[in-house]
Amino acid sequence: MKRRQFVVTASTLAGVACTPGLALAQAKAPQAGVDFVRVDPPAAVDAPPGKVEVLEFFWYNCPHCHAFEPGLSAWTKTLPKDVVFKRVPIAFDDSFVPQQRLFYALEALKLVDKLHAKVFQAIHVEHLKLGNAQAITEWVVKQGVDRAKFTEQFNSFSVSTLATRARQLQNAYRIEGVPALGVAGRFVTDGAMTKSMERALQVANFLIAEVRAKRT
Repeated sequence: MKRRQFVVTASTLAGVACTPGLALAQAKAPQAGVDFVRVDPPAAVDAPPGKVEVLEFFWYNCPHCHAFEPGLSAWTKTLPKDVVFKRVPIAFDDSFVPQQRLFYALEALKLVDKLHAKVFQAIHVEHLKLGNAQAITEWVVKQGVDRAKFTEQFNSFSVSTLATRARQLQNAYRIEGVPALGVAGRFVTDGAMTKSMERALQVANFLIAEVRAKRT
């Protein structure tokens, strides 16, 4: 959400991981400038040679990111071995930074699989305000995480560096709203362009195949 409003619902995403290839084959082929845009100059990538990097740009407070998460999570489980998937928490202004640090602290503690979806649940279903360090820390501790270990990571230089890197990627991809998907530093697609995040995933599959084809 934020700079542009994207429309995505949980029902829109039903079955997305099961039929993306079929749905894309039945639909019009993705068009540059319509379903995705080229990133020029290309954004830097961290994936090893021979791998295709796919990024999800998200914000925990974004209701569309919350709705997108189950379908996205299912889709990531279908990705081939040459695709490296990463989540990138955005920051359109400094008020977003605590939630960036939350994500990267969870990542450092290897708790993303356990707590990432629960953060969305806390904000959008339980209506908790997790916008500052104190509220975030109290919530994380209630999930059974050691306060000292979390606080150390949340305030660490490495997490600060990752948050800075996230903003650099957001700017390099020219992200104007979330959720959005970046592919190989060269393409970006989102629900505003594709009209649904289900189709955005299908377009991402198409772009992954394009990158792979040009690499071989």
